[in-house]
Amino acid sequence: MKLAEKVSAFNRERKWQYFKTNLPFNSETKILDVGFNNKENSSVDNYLEKKYPFQQNITALGIGGKDFFEKKYPKVKVVLYDGKTFPFHDKTFDICWSNAVIEHVGDFENQLLFIKEMLRVSKQVIFTTPNKNFPVEVHTRTPLLHLLPKAVFEKYLFLVGKKWACGSYMNLLTKRDIIKLLKRAGASNFKISSNKILGFSLDYVIIISP
Repeated sequence: MKLAEKVSAFNRERKWQYFKTNLPFNSETKILDVGFNNKENSSVDNYLEKKYPFQQNITALGIGGKDFFEKKYPKVKVVLYDGKTFPFHDKTFDICWSNAVIEHVGDFENQLLFIKEMLRVSKQVIFTTPNKNFPVEVHTRTPLLHLLPKAVFEKYLFLVGKKWACGSYMNLLTKRDIIKLLKRAGASNFKISSNKILGFSLDYVIIISP
């Protein structure tokens, strides 16, 4: 296992343990997983499905394919949507889980809609996102350059053959950005925790309660 994957596995386990501690569940708890991977590129993809003991109570929501995912996790209900309004009634789920997805849904207004939809369809929300101010950009493994203006960073990515990370693919958030989004979304009872590596906040875990 490569170093980056080891760090990711360690961090995802931390987030899973934090989830279990702060949002207790049982065999009746209905959970929505927003942003699953149809094809798994590493052993830590779809971590919730690997760890959650009641797979039959998970609904996975995504915008891409679902054939590979459904074969690997046949107990999980899979729903595809247009990336905007979640196709569920209000408070359908007890918990909404979304790991490192919000930075991929588009600009501030799209991120705001994403949070509002998680709040609408579930009683409690837990989501995570990388810290923009971490010294290394975790998707492209680029040190420091992501702290420059987006246009400058994307020019670098294009030059090094990583143009897949340009455009709407990635809009990283600081803690201040997250708080602004939460307040605009009407979330009044929330908690933001950070997972640290070498003293730096690698990512944030946000829990929103009623």
